Amino acid sequence: MRNISDTITRLTAMQGRTALSPQRHDDRLSDIAGFGSNPGALGARSYVPENLTRGAALVVVLHGCTQTADGYDHGSGWSKLAAEQGFALLFPEQQRGNNPSLCFNWFVPEDVTRDRGEALSIRQMIEAMVTRHSVDRRRVFITGLSAGGAMATAMLATYPDVFAGGAIVAGLAYGSASTIPQAFDRMRGHGGPSKTGLQQRLSAASPHEGIWPKISIWQGTADNTVAPSNADSILAQWQGVHGVDAGPTRKETVDGHMRQVWCDADGNELIETYTIAGMGHGTPLKTSGDDGLGVAAPFMLDVGISSTRRIAGFWGLTDPSEPDVETAPRRPASGTALLPYTPAENVRAARVAQPQPDRRAGSVTGVSKVIEDALRAAGLMR
Repeated sequence: MRNISDTITRLTAMQGRTALSPQRHDDRLSDIAGFGSNPGALGARSYVPENLTRGAALVVVLHGCTQTADGYDHGSGWSKLAAEQGFALLFPEQQRGNNPSLCFNWFVPEDVTRDRGEALSIRQMIEAMVTRHSVDRRRVFITGLSAGGAMATAMLATYPDVFAGGAIVAGLAYGSASTIPQAFDRMRGHGGPSKTGLQQRLSAASPHEGIWPKISIWQGTADNTVAPSNADSILAQWQGVHGVDAGPTRKETVDGHMRQVWCDADGNELIETYTIAGMGHGTPLKTSGDDGLGVAAPFMLDVGISSTRRIAGFWGLTDPSEPDVETAPRRPASGTALLPYTPAENVRAARVAQPQPDRRAGSVTGVSKVIEDALRAAGLMR
C-alpha cells in the first residue's frame, strides 16, 4: 500500500503540471447549446465545414488534462483535416467545476456508466450533432488523449452501438480503475484486472449484440505518465469482443514506427496498434511537409507521424489519393447506430428532479481526510 508521503509527493508533482493556464488560439470552434439534460455538466463545442454534405461522418474528439477543446484542435489539426475531407467534429469539453485540472473523470463509476454522468452528456451531444447537421449515424467515430483517451474507451464500451470506430492515444482500458488510488496505479502500469476480467467488463458495459467498433491504439515507449502496458490492456480488452488471435495478422513500419494489425477472416482491419519509439506522453504529430498537420506544443509531440491523418485513414475518412496516407479497407458498419437515439427517460428524469449528490460525502477523519483533501487540491477528486 502506498504511504502518505509518496502519495503527497505524486500529488505535488501533478499539481505543478496542472497549474499551467490553457493557451488560447484562433478559435475555429462553435459552442453547442441546448443538447440535453447534460448530467455530467460538460461543455460542448463543434466544427462544421462550410457546405457539409448530408450523410457526412462525425468525429468526437476528447482533450487531455489541462487542455481545452480549442487547444487540442489547434495542436492536433482535426478541424483542418475536417475542412479538407468534409466531415463534422464534436469536442466535448471538461469544466473546472467538475475537475480543476480539466480531466474527464474516466475513473468515476457514475461518469462512465451508460446513460449516466459525463458519458450520457457526450451521448446527448452526439445526438444533437446528428439531428442538426444530418450526419450519418453509421459513421460516428471517437478519439481522445490520456484522460480523454480513457474516456473514449468508456464511450466505446458503454455505447458500442453508436460508434463505427475509435482511437485511443496514451489512454487506459475501460473499467481498469474505479478509485483514485487505482487510477494512480493503473497509470503507472501497476495491478489491474486480468485479461479475462477486462474483457468481461467491456462485454458487460452495454446490452450490445451487433458489430463492434474498429479500434486504433497509440502509445509512446517513453511515456512516464501513462505506462505503455496500458496499451496492451486496451488491446487485450478489444481482442475479446472482436474474436481475433493474440498475434497480429501483420506487422509493418509506417513513418519509422511499428504498426500491428488484426484482421477478420475477410481481411477487414479490426484493430491496429502504433508503437511510437522514444515518444513521451502526448499526441503524435507530423507538422512539416505537404501532409503536415497540427502544431507542436506540450503533450502535442512532433515525432514524424500524424496520428490525426492515420486515424482518419484507418476509419476510411480521408481521400485515398492523399499523399503518404494508407487507407485501410472499410468494414461495413451495418450493425452500428442504425436507430435514432432514445434517451433513458427514467435516468434523465431522476437526475433532473433530484439534487446531484455531494461527491465528497462519506469522507472520513484523520489520515484519510488529509489524503482526500490533497487529491481534491490536485484536481483528481471532486
